[in-house]
Amino acid sequence: MGSQIYPTLKHSSFAGLIGVAQKDITPPAAIYSRNWGASKYDIAEGIHRPMMLTCLTFQSSKEEKPLVLISADLGWWRNSADELLFRGKLLKALNIEAERLMFCLSHTHAGPVLSPNDSDKPGGEYIGSYFQHLHESAVQAVSNALTSSVLSILTWHYGTCKLATNRDLPDFDNNRFIVGFNPGRNADDTLLVGRITNEKDDITGTIVNYACHPTTLAWENRLISPDYVGAMREVVESDTKAPCLFLQGASGELAPAEQYTGDTEVADKNGRQLGYAVMATLASMLPPKIELSFSGTVESGALLAVWKRTAYQPSGQLLSVMAEVPFNLKPLPSLAEIEQQYQDCEDRVIKERLARKRSIRKAIGDGEIARIPLWVWRLGDSFLIGQPNEAYSDFQKELRSQLSHHAVAVMNIVNGGIGYLPPHELYDKDIYQEWQTPFASGSLELLIKTATEVVRKIIMEG
Repeated sequence: MGSQIYPTLKHSSFAGLIGVAQKDITPPAAIYSRNWGASKYDIAEGIHRPMMLTCLTFQSSKEEKPLVLISADLGWWRNSADELLFRGKLLKALNIEAERLMFCLSHTHAGPVLSPNDSDKPGGEYIGSYFQHLHESAVQAVSNALTSSVLSILTWHYGTCKLATNRDLPDFDNNRFIVGFNPGRNADDTLLVGRITNEKDDITGTIVNYACHPTTLAWENRLISPDYVGAMREVVESDTKAPCLFLQGASGELAPAEQYTGDTEVADKNGRQLGYAVMATLASMLPPKIELSFSGTVESGALLAVWKRTAYQPSGQLLSVMAEVPFNLKPLPSLAEIEQQYQDCEDRVIKERLARKRSIRKAIGDGEIARIPLWVWRLGDSFLIGQPNEAYSDFQKELRSQLSHHAVAVMNIVNGGIGYLPPHELYDKDIYQEWQTPFASGSLELLIKTATEVVRKIIMEG
């Protein structure tokens, strides 16, 4: 019985130059940090855990321009113009093209407000200098990563974690949905872990791709915090002795069951749950450049199948593509109408909603279609797929189902952010994600179709 009868068991991987670096981007506690409409506070009173920026660079050779992956413990961009200005300045400083950079936010809801337009708010005087600090930290992190880059192997493996739960809870009495733990629906619990090792097989970095809103800490919280990501990173980094980069997955309808609290221990508990799941996934991985191959049978009390470790050479293929997805827009009030509603409003909660709606309208313009970018990177036989909006988990589930022979990291809040992408069946329902988004029904399905087509084209072209 030959070994070619059965496929080998191996992890998706990439071999090339990989650099790893990390910078502390903790803002001053007194910076404007009101992220919840229900909050009675505008600024924090202290720091729960440090806010970090982690950078990875990927190259086939030192002469090649890198792919730059950055993850920051930050919430979301309040204004698309601010994000475009920040990213444009960063691209210029790094001397790379737009398709080579993915700047990802963890989506914590306990961080500083990312909008210089709020400089007139309490603590707003710190926002401008914080943006400058953020830019300088990102540039320095990329420089450090490139300087320290060495021949490495990035190896991926899927695991699971039960932290994420469905948060679309039906309110049958009022024929609507509310945002909170729904025990009647299952959630995507897929965890994807990337392990970076050098030529001595020492771990030099890890990547954690998981979909779950960091909304543990809410309107009662008075501390700047990375939410559960902070404790997760502490668990992983204390064991691996290497930086850990977190990528927020397609979490439009996913969040912890226990959330909306001011108790930082709950955030830490949630983070430890994810951290231990990451460590379990790492422990289940084969060594770098090793696969399991069927080697034959042995007669014992039963006929036993014997699988043995064999060596293989990971792919060094690198490719970056930036595509566009033309989303149709829902009928929306004009920017002038929203601006007037904002000026007339005296309710603190409603005014916060109108401010967000105004930012969305500014981002998409007054047309009927919004062309939203999509980033697809190939790293060996794995793919990183990032986009700026808050897609439901159907996005990652469908991509991973169709690309089952590859590890697929899927990310929300990449290089910007405008609105939610719920599935078409939730439109015309009284649900937050549907009335928040400017995008028409079918947008999530179009995103899935476009991303799948881009990846399949990359695979076909080799």
